Amino acid sequence: MRTFQLSPPSVLRPFVDRLWGWEGEAREVVALPTVLPGTGAELYFHYGEPFAWEDGAGGFRPADAGHLFCQRRRSLQLRSSSGLGFIAVRFRIGMIHRFTGVPGRDLHDGSHSVADLWGAEGRALLGRLSYATGRDERVALIQRFLIENLRRDACDAVVEAGMALLYRHAGALSVDALAARLYLGRRQLERRFLAVTGQTPGEVKGLCRFQHVVRDLVLDAAARPAGAAVARGYYDQAHFNRDFRARVGCAPGEYLQRARAGTHFYNTQI
Repeated sequence: MRTFQLSPPSVLRPFVDRLWGWEGEAREVVALPTVLPGTGAELYFHYGEPFAWEDGAGGFRPADAGHLFCQRRRSLQLRSSSGLGFIAVRFRIGMIHRFTGVPGRDLHDGSHSVADLWGAEGRALLGRLSYATGRDERVALIQRFLIENLRRDACDAVVEAGMALLYRHAGALSVDALAARLYLGRRQLERRFLAVTGQTPGEVKGLCRFQHVVRDLVLDAAARPAGAAVARGYYDQAHFNRDFRARVGCAPGEYLQRARAGTHFYNTQI
């Protein structure tokens, strides 16, 4: 399997972390990972076989050729693919709202098509991508689309700053301390977070903490759950284990065994 990561152009860099993708070799079957709840928003454009995920009833539900994953409360197990090929856009925390006017609460969980999120513009992009002949052309089309749809005015600059602080400090920053740093009362902060993201600051903080621990454990085979969990703000390993099982439905060790031996979507630094 071939992989790549690209830094976005400077105009997108405050809002987009990277563009990245995977492409399977001829007849290669790629075992795809479980997409866990987190703070991320990831926009996928498939020129190979689109993802399909377990629907909870013994079958698989296919995604569109262009779609957004924004998992907050549940995980998605993706089906293995024998025709894999995609380019993904990884947005920085809280920045998907700079590109679409869809409320945050309506983006949570499941797959949201590019056509539904951007209407005629999204459908036109998918059409152009279907005729593109290589990665460079596809990347250029996607970046141009993002630049054209970038809102220069923040829907709430305070919430954007608060989201970034929670992500940077993970479990070390309390919601009261965050409100004080942003010169807001706690209730006002919660109302503004809910209006933009569909989540409270406490929910975002919990996801940040969870996401950082899982990423640490997946990317560092020497890391141990107890140390990683406490370092990110959990009381102890038992606290992390309960949180993980509630969010994912299995024990951390079971997930880590699969992720470390197989595939995952946690990219290293570029």
